[in-house]
Amino acid sequence: MDGIFWLASTPGAPWKDLPPEFGRPDTVARFFRRLTHNGLWHRLLQELARTGPKHPLRSIEYAICRATRRAARLGGMALLVLIRRLGLRTALNGPPWLLPNPLLSEMLARTPLPPAPTTRQQLESARQHLKSVEALARAALGRARIPRSVRLAWP
Repeated sequence: MDGIFWLASTPGAPWKDLPPEFGRPDTVARFFRRLTHNGLWHRLLQELARTGPKHPLRSIEYAICRATRRAARLGGMALLVLIRRLGLRTALNGPPWLLPNPLLSEMLARTPLPPAPTTRQQLESARQHLKSVEALARAALGRARIPRSVRLAWP
């Protein structure tokens, strides 16, 4: 765990840069993937959200959030939804406006379509409405790639 937290607190460092005192990098990376797939980061974030400011877990909040950033790709959409729902923005692996927003996409899916236009004015209004929905859908998907410089600059 010390190796995982060391690497998480070193932004952008690859697994191979792990100091030898933490063990072999591939072993630590495999352990990290297993923890992620078993939902450890999900549970730690939920516990962080439940605890008060004086709780001992708060002393390692930074390390947990940094490790969760590394786990974001492996944790998938469920981890991203949890981070957003709990409001732990420091656990996001980039600026929120560049990441997928599953809550927005669910809201868009429930939005009814406008009625079929019958006049020219209604057609223009429907076109504008659909353009707005398209822009929101693009925003809900997030960026396909977040530049490394932006990810590293994100707190």
